Amino acid sequence: MGDLRNSPLLTDLYQFTMLQGYLRKGMRGRAAFEFFVRKLPPERNFLVAAGLDTLLDYLEAVRFTDDDLSSLSKAGNFSQELLDYLAGFRFRGDVFAVAEGMPVFENEPIVRVEADIKEGQLVETRLINLVHFQTLIASKAARCMLAAGEGTVLVDFGVRRAHAAEAGILAARAAYIGGFAGTSTVAAAVEFGIPVFGTMAHSFIEAQESESEAFLSFARANPSGATLLIDTYDTLKGAETAVRIAPQLAEEGISIRGVRLDSGDLESLSREVRKILDRGGLKEARIFASGNIDEYSILALHAAGAPIDGFGVGTRLDTSADAPYLDSAYKLVEYDGKPRFKKSEGKETYPGRKQVFRLLTGEKMQEDILTLAGDRQEGTPLIEKVMSGGRRISPAKGLDEIARCCREKIRFLPDRLKSLDAASPYPVRISRSLLELYEASRRILQSPPSPDTARE
Repeated sequence: MGDLRNSPLLTDLYQFTMLQGYLRKGMRGRAAFEFFVRKLPPERNFLVAAGLDTLLDYLEAVRFTDDDLSSLSKAGNFSQELLDYLAGFRFRGDVFAVAEGMPVFENEPIVRVEADIKEGQLVETRLINLVHFQTLIASKAARCMLAAGEGTVLVDFGVRRAHAAEAGILAARAAYIGGFAGTSTVAAAVEFGIPVFGTMAHSFIEAQESESEAFLSFARANPSGATLLIDTYDTLKGAETAVRIAPQLAEEGISIRGVRLDSGDLESLSREVRKILDRGGLKEARIFASGNIDEYSILALHAAGAPIDGFGVGTRLDTSADAPYLDSAYKLVEYDGKPRFKKSEGKETYPGRKQVFRLLTGEKMQEDILTLAGDRQEGTPLIEKVMSGGRRISPAKGLDEIARCCREKIRFLPDRLKSLDAASPYPVRISRSLLELYEASRRILQSPPSPDTARE
């Protein structure tokens, strides 16, 4: 089996069965689909939009190879008409979206696709897969940064516990957008240019005759500045060993950049380790902590004044452990010029293509207005056209620029939303024009069908 990461076969079966139905009926009208989050998890006061750039890469490149078509043909339940359509498939639609790094709230479209209904339908699964996951992780990362405060370095350590390889790579990207300084994942550094960080594992210490021998050999192998893992046997003795070998390394032109704590009572241990390092002349050495870290433990340690300069955040970041999914949806909102909506109980949607306007009071966000595309409201519109005819309108933004955007936009959040505790929801007001369209659509839906429609 080849690499299916960017294959259009990475989708749900019903995308193909629906396409077969659209083709059989000759449906080729233009459709608008919107991806949004219905309701924020109780653990989230805001979300950070992420994943757009990787989505646009996918849409520009998506093609069915001969092997893809052969696999579908062998399945035996697809028509030759569908296979012929897929052989020439290209995404030629338009995409509208909020910028990556932008705080967003429930019912606000993050991405809108406008295309032939077959194109818009076929890209649904991968679009959700890319944007949902990266939005989930960037939101978690932003919370960790808010808990840590300025000057604390956070590094993604989660690839080993991520849900498969691509999740680990994209989690590193999303965490960088959310404010992390870098990742331990080398593949993410290669693919996205994210700064890469690393120390050592306990096995490196255990494999050698003594802790001091391990520290010396590691520092000599990494002379640009080593961070030593000091809790394999006894954390405080490990700190003392680091101090004892520092003069020997200094004579060789090697400095100890820092030490890492990976277990135990991080607050009390960091205080004692800091004293040992300072007494031993290693006042510049930084203390880095890891081990089941998340925003809650970071906040507690920060509030207690623990002298920890940085954190490796792994499992609970890459799995977004406290809120592992978003109640998101990709829904048809317009077809062939007519508004469409879903009326299912608890899952109703608003019809029509939409825009979001954001109002600020001074340097704080006041409220958002969800309205119809083309409407004018107070505030700044958030949704912009980013792709036309299947091609990007502008060159891809650099990841550093996206991360700066995220930091800047989060600064405008009301203070209550920056708390890790559940806050009163940020107001998203539904405009009169959107409410009127919704009510009109409901009335049409409730009307009995015409005889011609019934015959269809």
